[in-house]
Amino acid sequence: MENRGYRGGSRRTWRPRGGGGDERHDNPRFRQGDRRIGDKRGRPMYVPVGASSSGVRSDQQIVSSDQSGTHSGPSSQATDVSQLAENLGSKKQEVDSQLPKNSQGQNGNRVPIKRPDDGGRIRKNQRTLQVNHFLVKFDCDIVIRQYDVQIKRMNQSEANASSNVSKCDALLVKNEYLRLQSPALGMSATAYDGEKNVYSAIQLPEGDFVYEVSRGKDDKPQAYLFTIKLVKKLELRILQDYLQSSNGTFPLPRDILQGLDVIFKENPRRCRRQFGKSFYSKAIEENCELSKAIVASRGLQQSLKPTCQGLTLCVDYCVNTFCRKISVLQFLEDQGIHINWTKPLTQSSRKIIEKALKNLKVTVTHRITNQKYPVVALRKQSAKTEKFLIDDPNVPSGKKEMGIIEYYKSKYRKDIKHVNLPCLDLSRNNRSNYVPMEFCELVEAQKYLKEDLIPDQQKKLRNLAIAKPQERKDHICRLVKANDGPCGRDIFLRFKVDVDRFMTEATGRVIGQPDLKIRDNRNNEIQLTPNDRCQWNFLKKKVLEGKRVDRWGILDFSSQCRDGGEPLKVDKFIKSLVERCRSLGIHLSNTPYRKKSNMAVLDNSSDLHTILKTICSETEEKLQILLCPMTDRHPGYKILKLICETEIGIVTQCCRSSVANRLGDQYLANLALKINMKVGGTNVELLRRLPGLHDNHHFMFIGADVNHPTGQDQEGPSIAAVAATINWPAANKYAARFRLQKNRTERIEELGKMCLELIETYARMNKVKPEKIILFRDGVSESQFDMVLNQELTDIKKTISSEGYSPTITLVVAQKRHQTRFFLGNGNVEPGTVVDQKIVHPFEFDFYLCSHYGSLGTSKPTHYHVLWDEHSFTSDALQELIYHMCYTFARCTKPVSLVPPVYYADIVAYRGRLYYEAWAQSNYSPASTGLFSSPSSSSSATSGFPSHVSFDANAFPKLHSELENCMFFC
Repeated sequence: MENRGYRGGSRRTWRPRGGGGDERHDNPRFRQGDRRIGDKRGRPMYVPVGASSSGVRSDQQIVSSDQSGTHSGPSSQATDVSQLAENLGSKKQEVDSQLPKNSQGQNGNRVPIKRPDDGGRIRKNQRTLQVNHFLVKFDCDIVIRQYDVQIKRMNQSEANASSNVSKCDALLVKNEYLRLQSPALGMSATAYDGEKNVYSAIQLPEGDFVYEVSRGKDDKPQAYLFTIKLVKKLELRILQDYLQSSNGTFPLPRDILQGLDVIFKENPRRCRRQFGKSFYSKAIEENCELSKAIVASRGLQQSLKPTCQGLTLCVDYCVNTFCRKISVLQFLEDQGIHINWTKPLTQSSRKIIEKALKNLKVTVTHRITNQKYPVVALRKQSAKTEKFLIDDPNVPSGKKEMGIIEYYKSKYRKDIKHVNLPCLDLSRNNRSNYVPMEFCELVEAQKYLKEDLIPDQQKKLRNLAIAKPQERKDHICRLVKANDGPCGRDIFLRFKVDVDRFMTEATGRVIGQPDLKIRDNRNNEIQLTPNDRCQWNFLKKKVLEGKRVDRWGILDFSSQCRDGGEPLKVDKFIKSLVERCRSLGIHLSNTPYRKKSNMAVLDNSSDLHTILKTICSETEEKLQILLCPMTDRHPGYKILKLICETEIGIVTQCCRSSVANRLGDQYLANLALKINMKVGGTNVELLRRLPGLHDNHHFMFIGADVNHPTGQDQEGPSIAAVAATINWPAANKYAARFRLQKNRTERIEELGKMCLELIETYARMNKVKPEKIILFRDGVSESQFDMVLNQELTDIKKTISSEGYSPTITLVVAQKRHQTRFFLGNGNVEPGTVVDQKIVHPFEFDFYLCSHYGSLGTSKPTHYHVLWDEHSFTSDALQELIYHMCYTFARCTKPVSLVPPVYYADIVAYRGRLYYEAWAQSNYSPASTGLFSSPSSSSSATSGFPSHVSFDANAFPKLHSELENCMFFC
């Protein structure tokens, strides 16, 4: 690391806010005795002693570095500074007036727009909040060296270098290099990302080095070739220029931020276990036990953020689940999988066990080794019948057949007790390895998927994860100060960086709630004002537009119960539901079609398909909605949805019989509201038109999201979904589309086509195409903003534009996957709390909005980042618009945490995921005459489904045409 005169760990080289990016150097004359003030948006600035803070505007440059040293005293300095500030201010205004709001980057691509103002002003209340952002201090004269490293086994070809070296082995090799080549400061002056980059505060030897390392005394040492080369010098002054730029003169230095991110994560990486982007304690006994086999652990998440106040470290805690060191047989028992040891496994039992064990890592106990093996599969035959070929020079072929029992007895002197159980397939690198389950143990502290937890474990995990605001705040502060946290040890000292140990204070404005429109008992429209928690109810009130439902039915899966479930009391349920619907202004016929069934039907897609076809043939007209009571959650739910919504075209509503039998008024009301929206009704509407949209143009709101397969599925498709409003000016009815695309493809490949379909639907419903579009995009990070702006937005504009039609578009990214949290005293912040100063981007248009009431845990705001705006929204207008839209979500009688277009798109993308899973496990073939024409044992809904099925995406079942324009997903 090159040091150009470090002036102390707490030094910040702030330039005044109006300096733009033209002045690249700080004036050191004003570091001593400066008076620190803050501009309107919370950006720190320094005013020289003798200059009046009231006489210099916060958006003007106070002094230029090339003129420092020309003043001899405070009074002359003040006079010259004032004149210079006036001149520079006028020049800045002249330049700013020539910059278009939606400007382009140097390469001609679109770039995120700049903030149109100094933030919003509308508020009913104002609060001082504490935010889990911790200010980072660094010396901008420091240069960090970035080295590229390549590690490969000595017997590897150049083409396969590093491809088969685990992170654990790579770390051992890197540490051996530092121990031998830089023993004095190497460990404390370097940070390693675990792959190909080493960042160093000192110069390191370059070249090729050979080292032998082993994971333990029982493992044979392996020789590795370690190649290291200097590739870049990262000057922190460039980052400082970016942070102080008020108009985006300098591009974001991603390479510097990436290097600093690795440096700040180095200490947690050394002291904790890393899983993805999170770090967890190695002390497993301190964690919460969910069962004998599974434990939960609180971990650490951190990220660096460029903000108005400078670079900050955002720290939060997270909770995840891990395995204990336990035998495989004990693990299965712990998970409620009971095995009859005296008989070979049935086909269904084998599938359940394989699903529970697949991809988990195990160690073996019949021999001494530290090797860890992922479970590939479960062998189909039992250990008693399992045989394989081994080398034998005494036979002509050179190989002979041997049984597993005989092999373990002769080689390891081990008797296999459970001979009826199959072996685990631990094969890898084309070498077969079959090990009896009784000789396998789960690797301790390996991550265990939350979705695989049994219900009791999930409940315990939720209780651990839901932390009250004060508890969460205290825990975060302890993490920041901890020796195994980001600020521990002497790494910061070597790189001359530091972190403030106190949370950032920021001002939160509370936007007023909107009034709603519903009907009274006389069917007159009335005004409804939500309560202090921004909630409302329909007691002695009616929905705004109740639909008439004359054709509906009940397919009762809870009747003929064989599993001890509670059957639905059908007559009482129908009577109570009809009465509650009519009290809400929804006419529900009291003579529905009825069909008895049982939960076993959900286990077989062919049987389920048959009974649904029977319902269609027995009803003269198609049902408007089909209620499906079940005794419990069932994997067959997804098959039911697939058949009804893609092949038959019937809207369904599932419910649990045990809950429905209680006939609770609130439960029946919620059920009635969902039924009304699914058949085309309207429950509630804003009393006044959406704020900020006061002209007579037609607006359309679109939400887009992508649902990706689980982490271990590297082949299954991603599901892209789009939901859009199809009515105006209420803007509370939606239609949706979805598409399948390649695994983990974040770009929505057919976004333009789906938007065009929805625009055409809007035109049919309203007799005119929308003239203005506001698009909300979910699920993308800052690094993907360029893709959204220059690929997805371009695709939309190109696809929907036609002769005489080119709507204006505003594009907003909505982010929930961030770590920023607000703390207000001992409780949560109020609904409508918005923060658009200090912790937001230095000059781009973004803000945090907490639109919901947090009754459990700590409220999480949504981060809205405006990338493109052709409607000239102010901060106030857009913030109030989004907050008021959160009151129009159909499922709730309270505002939701995410703007509804994106919320619905997320639901539709998940529904598409269910369709795919049902389609895959039902053995569907495009060549078959019907969707489920070939019954198969693999169609069992309780068995695992393949992670990927080779198929043509165009042959995948499409949403039924009669459901395309209704809220079937609500």
